[in-house]
Amino acid sequence: MKKEEINIRDPFILLNEGKYYLYGTRGNEAFTKKATGLDVYVSEDLEEFAGPYVVFSPGPGFFSNKNYWAPEVYHYNGKFYMFATFTYGKKMGTSSLVSDSPMGPFELVSDKTLTPEDWRCLDGTLYISKKKEPYIVFCREWKEVKDGRIYAAKLNEDLSDLKQEPFLLFNASQAGSLVKPYMFTRYVTDGPFLYRSEDGILHLIWSSYGKKGYCELLAHSDNDEIDGKWSIDEKALFEKDGGHGMIYRDKQGALSLIMHYPNTFNKERPLIRYLKDDQGTLTLAERL
Repeated sequence: MKKEEINIRDPFILLNEGKYYLYGTRGNEAFTKKATGLDVYVSEDLEEFAGPYVVFSPGPGFFSNKNYWAPEVYHYNGKFYMFATFTYGKKMGTSSLVSDSPMGPFELVSDKTLTPEDWRCLDGTLYISKKKEPYIVFCREWKEVKDGRIYAAKLNEDLSDLKQEPFLLFNASQAGSLVKPYMFTRYVTDGPFLYRSEDGILHLIWSSYGKKGYCELLAHSDNDEIDGKWSIDEKALFEKDGGHGMIYRDKQGALSLIMHYPNTFNKERPLIRYLKDDQGTLTLAERL
């Protein structure tokens, strides 16, 4: 099938051994009362895809049956690790799963969630520091804290548990006029992803709601590490009804952003745009 026919939210691309693996939240299950699994689509050119192939199905007694969101897959220490968000009761969190193949099946590494079990957390992403230490970066949901937050925490080497208490990077409202209240008084943080450019700058992209709808924003750390003081760029990366993106390089080495667009239930499709990295600033580009 063509890319434009794939209905997923929160797209994530893994390039492994010459093939692109596209993961994401099932569009038709994203906000329903029951979730049944997670998929991958496989492509040689990011235009035509085979699939979907099921990479995760909940077994008997699995702790969640609702909202399987934002799967991200990384090749790490010789295995393939997935971070995915699951809802349980009134809480939600990101769990670590593992497989020997990008095609799965993926099974839990941790008993439940990496994120604090008594918080509403979502959209966990993996970050590897300059010292080769793994971190999880995640959102604490606006439904719980009103002003959505992005946290980070160091992980064990096998990505099975937190090695330290989470620490705050920033709140959504720190973006000032770039964001607007959602549901009148709440500010959203979604989909953090970190990318270090060749000049050493550490970029963090994340999503919220702005004047033109769902949007993609940028933040930077003053020491180019996760534990620095974070500030939010004064201009949005993408500002009209698209977001929850991630950054990757394609087979030709071109820097690209993939996100879902539009941000409308059951109409979401993967949207890919080239990025230009110029003197520490990321901007959209038509072609490189």
